[in-house]
Order: sequence, then C-alpha cells, then structure tokens
Amino acid sequence: MSVSEEYIQRLGVREAAVRRLEELHARIGSGRLALGAVTAIVAWGALLERAFTPAWLLVPVAALVALVLYHSSVRRARVRAERAAAYYRHAIARIEDRWTGQGQQGERFDIGGHIYAADLDLFGRGSLFELLSLARTRMGEDTLAQWLLSPASRADIGKRQASVGDLRDRLDLREEVATLGEDSRIGVHPAALLTWAESPNRLPHRWLLWVCLLLPLLAIAGVVVWSVWGFVAPLLLVVLVEVGVAHVIRRPLEEAIHATEKAFHDLKLFAGLLLRIEGGPFSAPPLLELVRRLSSHTLPASATLARLSRIVDFCAARENPILRLLNTPLMYSVHVALAAERWRRDHGKVVREWVSVTGEFEALLSLAGYSYEHPEDPFPEFIEEGRAVFTATELGHPLIPAAKCVRNSVSIDGSTRVLLVSGSNMSGKSTLLRTVGINTVLAMAGAPVRARHLRLTPLQVGASIRVNDSLHEGSSRFYAEITRLRALYSLLDRELPLLFLLDELLQGTNSRDRLIGAEGIVRAFVERGAIGLVSTHDLALTEIERLAPGTLRNVHFQDELINGEMRFDFTLRPGVVTKSNGVELMRAIGLQV
Repeated sequence: MSVSEEYIQRLGVREAAVRRLEELHARIGSGRLALGAVTAIVAWGALLERAFTPAWLLVPVAALVALVLYHSSVRRARVRAERAAAYYRHAIARIEDRWTGQGQQGERFDIGGHIYAADLDLFGRGSLFELLSLARTRMGEDTLAQWLLSPASRADIGKRQASVGDLRDRLDLREEVATLGEDSRIGVHPAALLTWAESPNRLPHRWLLWVCLLLPLLAIAGVVVWSVWGFVAPLLLVVLVEVGVAHVIRRPLEEAIHATEKAFHDLKLFAGLLLRIEGGPFSAPPLLELVRRLSSHTLPASATLARLSRIVDFCAARENPILRLLNTPLMYSVHVALAAERWRRDHGKVVREWVSVTGEFEALLSLAGYSYEHPEDPFPEFIEEGRAVFTATELGHPLIPAAKCVRNSVSIDGSTRVLLVSGSNMSGKSTLLRTVGINTVLAMAGAPVRARHLRLTPLQVGASIRVNDSLHEGSSRFYAEITRLRALYSLLDRELPLLFLLDELLQGTNSRDRLIGAEGIVRAFVERGAIGLVSTHDLALTEIERLAPGTLRNVHFQDELINGEMRFDFTLRPGVVTKSNGVELMRAIGLQV
C-alpha cells in the first residue's frame, strides 16, 4: 500500500468514526432528557405522593450519573476522531503538494541577518518549516528551527538518522501525538514553564509546616470541647490564630497556588507527550537514551507529573462548598501550597531536561513524518575527506511540487571548487542555488534529502541570494550584499568548510569593479577551503581568472524565445550560455531597441 493509499484508508476510518460518534452523541443527549424526566417523576412520586420509598430515587439518579459520564467519554472520543481526520487530511495535502498555508509557518524564527534562513525559505508561508513541522509544543518548534538554522555535528547527524529510521513507520504514534491534549492549538510554552519550575520557594518558612499541622489539631480539639462542655472560646481563639497566619502569608500563598494551577494547564499536553515517549517501545539507541533522561529521583517523568496532577486537583477542590467552610480551620489552602512547593523543590530542576527531551522527540517525529511521506528521498552519504565535497544526482527542490520540479545533477569535487552558473533571468539559476542550499540544510539537520543520491562532507551553508536594499536603514543593495559577504567570510574560521551560494554576485556596481571584486571574493573563499556556486547573467564573469586550472567550472541554463514568449526547460548544461534573447524579448513586447 502506498503512503497516499494508507492515508486515504485511515481518513475514511476516522471519518466513519466521527459519524458514528455524532449519532451516538445525539442518542445519548435524547436519553439524558428522557432519564431526567424519569428521575423527576420518581422524585415526585417518592417525595410528594409517598407512593413508594425514596430509596427508589437512587436508581434513576445513578443511571443519570452513569449516562453523563459515558456521554463525556463519547464527546472526548469524537473530538479525538475529528482531530485524527484533520491530521490525515493535512497529511494528504502534503503529499499532494497542497500544503502551503495549512501548517505552522514559524514566522517567529525568521530573524533578519541570518546567513541563509531567508535566502532558502526556511520560515514563513510555503517554507521548509511548514512542510516539516508536526510539533505540538513550543519546544518542539524551537528544536526543529534550531536544527535548520545551524549544522549538527557528524555524530549528532548519525543519531538523528537512526532515530528517524526507527520512527519513520510509526504512523500510529504520530497520530496519537497529533490528537493529544484538550485542543489542537499549539501548547506548552517552555519559558513560562521553566520560570515556574525553577523559581525560588514562595513559602520558605520552616515554622509554617509545624504550625499547619498543629493548628488544625487544636481546632479539632476546640470542636470537641465545644460539643462536650459547650465552651466555644478555645475554638474561636484557634481560628483567630489561623486567620492571622493566613493573613501573614496571604500573598505568597496565593502566588504559589495560582502559579501551580496555571503551569499545570500547559503541563497536561506535556504530561501526555512524556507518557507517550516513555511508552515507546523504541529500538534506536538515541531514542532509548531520550527515554532514560525522563526521570526524577528514579521516578519516571509521567509518575512525577501525576503527583503534581493530584496537587492541582486539591487546588481545584478549594471551590467545593464544604471545603470553603473548612478551609480556614484545617488550613487546607496552606497545605496544598506547601505540597506544590515541595514538588518544585524536589523535581523543578529536572523540568528543563524534560523540556529538552520533548523538543528533540517532536523534532525527530517531524523528520520521521517527512521521511515516511517521501520514501524516495534517501539519507545523504557523508564522507570524511580532506577537501569539501558536494556531489548530487537528480537533485530537486523539496518545496517545488513534484509535477513541476526539474531535477539536475550537481558535482563539486576533485579540483573543481566553484560552479559558475550563467543564464538569463528566470532561467533557473537562483532556484539551483536554493536547491543546493536547502538540501544541504536538510542533510546537516539529519533529514532525508530530495535527490536520487547525495554525497557530501559536513558543510556550513552561507548564502547571498535574497539580499535587498533597506530604505529604513539607508543602505543600498550593493552595501547590503557586501555586508553579507563579509559575514560569510567570517564563517571561514569555523570548523566546517563553507558552502557559499552567491546569486548575481555584485550586480549593484559597474562591470569593471564587479569583475575585480568577484575574482577577489571567489579566490579568497577557495583559498580558505570553501566550495560554492555563483550565478550571473553577466558573461564577463564567466572568465574569472587568477584561479588554479580546473578550480572554476562553467555551467548554464538556456532559454528559447518562441512567438515572443520566453520558454525555459530548467535543465543544467555544461559550459557558458551561448545565446542571449534579451534584445529580442524587449522588441517582442514593443520596446524600440
């Protein structure tokens, strides 16, 4: 069964479940109304007419309670089925190249000045992040974005590839994660969660616990004295002392309780994810290591969070009318707050590790989903050589629909260090540079790539493709470009060799300065061990000199002018472009040239 057939089949099953549960929901609603009427009749007969003993009232009441609980479970099941169906509709849209605008776009990661993020469409509508991300939490989004924004070490890439291989076919797991939580919106904000977990104790007074244990006992004794001997003064004195203690700690007490309740609202989805990660079972060693990191004092993370869940339930129970009356004599709120503070003291420091594990797992799950949906996309082959290498067969751009994507083979190996790509505007030069760049980003993140085969050394991508002038900053395009080139030059001091992608190099200056500058820039990059692609429609740059023979290789894209219309086949060819149709096109649209 193909991926598309699998998704369509699962979607059909989930949609059938939604219809069945909607019908059941309607029937139960009618049943609740009928059972409510029966209960009212029984209550009337038993309490007003004295037709039979009131004990019979327990039967319809118990049945009504049971039906209400069952109705609640049916509603939850219907919501899960609806969200599962939505998940598969989105998945089908992804593999049919209809996914643009439907997923998480990661605009908050689209920071200005990054050395390739904007150039390679990593974030925003129709971006690589939108295609990849299946994250339900902010930490999952953060981790995936970080993997795309910076290259991993060779060891980390290997671990990610092994984990993706283990998770690739776990479709049930991805569906379960997608339907966790009370709503489908992204949840769990790690900054707020960590602030709560790692903040100082709000109730550090050592005497407070002993007072909270002693005063309720004295209050109970006061009740006994009152009931036996009729003296209420001891009880009133104890209650006054309790009120005074509560007043002294009023602010930290409310802060402790409300902060815990607010934090656990986010923790519900978090706890579900941790429980699912713990449940496995996984075979890849890196995934087993992630599970091992989910513990606190030998307790698994899910069990530790279950304790916090009980504390939050105790917090919510304060709204019970009976507990409202007993709150002060028993110092109930203080005991709940102290329990919450003890939990943070014992386990708060490990929450940061849980956040990290959850982020990594969701990022891996996103890459695994992409791998499953694109089974023809292989993992790249990394090689260890003294010189940088990038050799791809049938390389394609993952953001271009398969029906429109023209694949090309690209090789920078041996003595060749630079490909100079010539051709007219719109012929495919910039797309080729982006294709090379985005596949290298995928490779260095541990993901599959859009190619028949990709063989490369670990590389750091640096691009100058989408560089524009800034009216606000008062800078020209030329100044913005040379500023970016200076930033790329600083990457040459890093451990990984640079893969530079320079589109229409130095087009903002005159031809003479452009040629001199291009020669110097390319030579400086090559001498420092970098490899790359440079595009141009200025044929003068195809004769860059002062490079060792074979260092620069010319390739080009062609175009055809047919009946006044430019036609492109987007196929990369060796050598320099041999013809230009610019003048003919200007004449074709009516310009007098």
